[in-house]
Amino acid sequence: MNDLSKNSRAAPGTPPLVLLKGIAKYFPGVVANEDVDLEVMPGEIHALLGENGAGKSTLMNILTGIYRADAGEIIIDGYRVDFSSPLDAIAAGIGMVHQHFKLVQAFTVAENIHLGWQETPWRASTRKLEARTAELARSFNLPVRPDAFVSELSTGEQQRVEILRVLARKARALILDEPTAVLTPAEARELFKALHAFRDGGNSVIFISHKLEEVLEISDRITILRGGRRVATERAADCNPRMLARLMVGRDIVLSDMRRRPKGAAPVTAEPVLRLEGVSAMANDGSTTLSNITLGVHGGEILGIAGVAGNGQRELSHVLAGLLAPSSGRILIDGTPVERFDPARFAALGIGHIPEDRLASGLAPALSITQNAVLREYGKPPVSQGGLYRPDAAYRLSLEIAKAASVTVPDFSMPIRNLSGGNQQRLVARREMRIARKALVAAYPSRGLDVGAINIMLKYIAELRDQGAGIIFISEDLEELISLSDRIAVLYEGKIMGVVENRDIDMDEIGLLMGGRQRAMVAA
Repeated sequence: MNDLSKNSRAAPGTPPLVLLKGIAKYFPGVVANEDVDLEVMPGEIHALLGENGAGKSTLMNILTGIYRADAGEIIIDGYRVDFSSPLDAIAAGIGMVHQHFKLVQAFTVAENIHLGWQETPWRASTRKLEARTAELARSFNLPVRPDAFVSELSTGEQQRVEILRVLARKARALILDEPTAVLTPAEARELFKALHAFRDGGNSVIFISHKLEEVLEISDRITILRGGRRVATERAADCNPRMLARLMVGRDIVLSDMRRRPKGAAPVTAEPVLRLEGVSAMANDGSTTLSNITLGVHGGEILGIAGVAGNGQRELSHVLAGLLAPSSGRILIDGTPVERFDPARFAALGIGHIPEDRLASGLAPALSITQNAVLREYGKPPVSQGGLYRPDAAYRLSLEIAKAASVTVPDFSMPIRNLSGGNQQRLVARREMRIARKALVAAYPSRGLDVGAINIMLKYIAELRDQGAGIIFISEDLEELISLSDRIAVLYEGKIMGVVENRDIDMDEIGLLMGGRQRAMVAA
């Protein structure tokens, strides 16, 4: 292990708050972890890096009592422990915000915050719980709506609730899995302030992220896993993004110019292949989530959608994919108005959809990898013939899709929830690209992917554009949008604030539009 003397806020001789020694975990046909050491000191933010499937989540699941290690030791404050359940880990001061949320959808934010918490008052009224939640949110600079049902929240808002729920319990070692994936830069800065304060109180943070600049900004030390093994632990001050990327994937990452069209690429169509005209949409509570949107994407182009989380991105993607019927306006596919709003109908018309939340909207977690891979082609040849499902044909097609997605699958019959998040994302993306003859609605397609996998994902999308499909590309990463999009539309409170050509990009203007302002409005 590298010396931490220049970074440590603990007194000399203080043992690591968390020490993992020789951890190993095996699944059938897969080495998830092998001989992994990890030392996290009090008063340290320790980043954990690695490609999707490198073993980060498995290692943290062992530390939090979800899995039991096949070999190795867990040592907390110098004492060996044996966690038989997550409750044991929580009692020892280990808290984790998972990449896939653990919230109760039917409960309010306040109810989720207080659920299972020892400090929840007995016989507290709803108003009391909401007031306590609002105060916690203010103290951690994580804005939430205490009375909102979780099912009504965007992914970004749900992530904030998850972070607040764990921070409120004052865990001594806090594990954050991709915590800023759905936060704005301003929200991420506020979170970092809270983490610094948490660290400066003598606590520890294990910070898992694929954003290398972010890791270098927030962490004191960085451990890199590759292929289930630890390949390095370095001081953040001694690292740079190129070095970290090389350690993660074992080679240099070369980012290509995604906007450059190769010879032979399909031309941009004269008319939009997918168009909204005056579309508005309502939430379950009757509020307007999309307001009078007129927007179209042409075949052979990528239309980026920028905006802060919770400004209508989810509803926009759902309308475009047939999951949500508009309250007014109309949708045209190849110039023909859509009469029936049904995702199966949109898929049959050639509209693919990479959803914002792959587990909740894109996959059936308990079904096999094969069944999920062929989900969009379940009712047609070769998967079905004469109304009968053909398992062998489904398996062959799932092999083809997994190969195209660069996903290694040890057992296609196991539930897809057992795959890493990044592999789930790539599988969903390739499945949807197969049916996207007209257009692909891609909502945060690179979320949860490592730097190498992001480059591959964006390349897949560019290739689909070159085949003549229109791409609606929703992202909160402006650099990603600019590197890929031909045009960028900015969404704010369910309205399109403006559409700019990529060649005319002005970052200040984009920032103003994302905040609901335009240059003419600044002086007012």
